[in-house]
Amino acid sequence: MSHLVWDINPVLLHVGFLTIRWYGALFAAAFVFGYTSMEMIYRREGKNPEEVDRLLWFVALGIVLGARLGHALLYDPGYYLAHPEKILAIWEGGLASHGAALGVLMALYIYSRVAGDSFIWLLDRVAFLAVMGGAIIRVGNFFNSEILGTVTDQPWGIIFARVDSHPRHPVQLYEAISYALIFCGMIPVYRKTLEKPAPGLLLGLFCLLVFSARFGLEFFKTEQAMYDTGLPFTTGQLLSVPFIALGAVLVFRALRRQSAANVE
Repeated sequence: MSHLVWDINPVLLHVGFLTIRWYGALFAAAFVFGYTSMEMIYRREGKNPEEVDRLLWFVALGIVLGARLGHALLYDPGYYLAHPEKILAIWEGGLASHGAALGVLMALYIYSRVAGDSFIWLLDRVAFLAVMGGAIIRVGNFFNSEILGTVTDQPWGIIFARVDSHPRHPVQLYEAISYALIFCGMIPVYRKTLEKPAPGLLLGLFCLLVFSARFGLEFFKTEQAMYDTGLPFTTGQLLSVPFIALGAVLVFRALRRQSAANVE
């Protein structure tokens, strides 16, 4: 059986002494998408779009630091504690979505206190846009030939030539497509919340749907953690469970409050 061989150079181009990698370019594209989309949201909801510049810095730092520290401390603590200078080497790949979620929570809380904005309003909007940002970043993982799928004999299996000669599930693309579909499904929900506010609903859907997808797709991934949990579930699945539970609670509470408000 013939399989697609993926042997793309992870380096996009060299500009003088600067090396631009596909992963870095797509990571930047995710931020550009988030920035321009948040500006549109601010204008649509009668807020000052100039505030998005400051918000972006908080979110960017929260994502990068949270995702990198999450990867280092949750998936391969032995290596990074022995090589602490590698912890901030994000250009080498290795970002944990669970760490990014926690990092953004902390960053937005600090920003809300500084700017005087509603914390839950910010969380809803950023979570909504982060779904598509995650889809773009997963395409970057595909170009980096990382976060590999398990070996498969299915015709759509891909051989990552820079890793080995085995056809594998392109799980990075599975995840990117899943997130893109979730984002498309959340668009009408966002529009409805403009008419009938439901604080926490978008955040709840993000946690519930994104991490449910992550939990299911882990069955098609090679284990990323450099240690054995001793359980039938991967580290990624175990870390997803609290977010799924939180999402279910947030969705339930938001819908209940919205229903009560409609009755009044």
